[in-house]
Amino acid sequence: MFNSAYATGGAACTVKTVESMSGVRVDHFLEVDFTGFRRMVDALGGVEVTTKEKISDPESHLRLDAGTHRLSGTQALGLVRTRHGVGDGSDLGRIQLQQAFLKALAQQVEKVGVLSNPKRLYDLADTATKSVTTDESLGSVTALASFAGGLKDIGPSRMTMTTLPVAYDPDAPNRVLVDEDKAALVWSAMRHDKAIPAKAKGSATGHADEVVGSPSPTAASRVAS
Repeated sequence: MFNSAYATGGAACTVKTVESMSGVRVDHFLEVDFTGFRRMVDALGGVEVTTKEKISDPESHLRLDAGTHRLSGTQALGLVRTRHGVGDGSDLGRIQLQQAFLKALAQQVEKVGVLSNPKRLYDLADTATKSVTTDESLGSVTALASFAGGLKDIGPSRMTMTTLPVAYDPDAPNRVLVDEDKAALVWSAMRHDKAIPAKAKGSATGHADEVVGSPSPTAASRVAS
């Protein structure tokens, strides 16, 4: 599990685990702590999401009525950490919720023009460097801003979120096993920069994407599971 790899050897060990499983080289990594997450969301002016159902999770201190909300950094952190308030209460549901939030975050980045405005981009990178951990080559404000600037043509409508195909472990109900045949299709598509085949999707559970989406009908924010 990625979290076990992280507990064993930090981000470097997690990167090696991803590379070993996928056959895809990871050139850079960014690790954002809770404080950094809140700061960056606030620096963007918050993020809008639409909750299709009421969310109430005392463990993450998140309470939202159904409807459209502009979340502060603290609220957004509660949203991506909640598990019991959405879906089936599993970690897979939380992952899908995080994917939906990332789409909404990308939409906010596009809306405020961060990647097309050098000053905004530099200011956000300056905020990020105070609270993120990166590989050595991204360790400066200039390098981080340059890296982010390279993403300016990848808007939310061109992003695809997917969950690695898995099945519940029959010997351990609280664990999942990789569906090796379908996962091989995902890794191959990534290695060759191709679209993920439809038959490689749909084996995860949770359905958090049915609870949270984008407030804008023009921006794709459904999560592929």
